[in-house]
Amino acid sequence: MKIISAGWRMEYIENADSSDCIFCKKVESDSDKDTFIVRRGKLAYVIMNLYPYTTGHLMVAPYRHTNCVSDLSEAEACELMDLVAWSEKILRRALNPDGFNIGMNIGKCAGAGFPGHVHMHIVPRWEGDSNFMPVLSEVKVMPETLADTYSKILEAGNGLDSDR
Repeated sequence: MKIISAGWRMEYIENADSSDCIFCKKVESDSDKDTFIVRRGKLAYVIMNLYPYTTGHLMVAPYRHTNCVSDLSEAEACELMDLVAWSEKILRRALNPDGFNIGMNIGKCAGAGFPGHVHMHIVPRWEGDSNFMPVLSEVKVMPETLADTYSKILEAGNGLDSDR
């Protein structure tokens, strides 16, 4: 039997049933680098997913805690989409993906890992980014560390405002 270490998963496992909202908790931090917050807007922000589907997986969330898109104000919804567009631009600059999956999972039954706080996923994709490892071994290989990807994203975002 092969054993693959994924020590970073323990924090996630231990806090899986936490009543704390990760989206509310992360923005309280004074260190965007430690929380992997890429950009802060007035009503919403961009953060890296700590458990990404692919390298560069970002999420955009409003600061206000709500579980429904229909509860967002027009200004919150507009800024959310502006930050999604901004995220797509910087991911193109930083990582040069072939495409994207962009969307939301609303509610636990829809696959939301954190159903209490609405958020959008921006997942860069590359031709051939799926391989035999997840299929045969239930293992996903991430080709780059979160810190390295974070640096690339910040560098690509320098001087790029949130307007499309």
